[in-house]
Amino acid sequence: MTNERTQAYGRVVQTLTELGPTKLLAGEQARIRDAADNLIFAASLDEARDSLRDMGALAEHLLKSGRWLEERVDTLIADILACGPSAVPLAAA
Repeated sequence: MTNERTQAYGRVVQTLTELGPTKLLAGEQARIRDAADNLIFAASLDEARDSLRDMGALAEHLLKSGRWLEERVDTLIADILACGPSAVPLAAA
């Protein structure tokens, strides 16, 4: 675990605190929290794969529904990716 990963995790938690109750359903908040938890403890891309797929699906849903702007989704996804092992952002690109 690195300092960068823990800072990214903190940003995800802050987003959930600030926006979660008004911009996300309870199940969506739980999915984001679970993904961040899984990624922060993942040692490899294989351990993070399912969480990454789920966050991709959620991001697409938030955009298509018009509930979130692309910039906000991009920021959340970048923070979630940064929670994971160093290979995750490269594989997601």
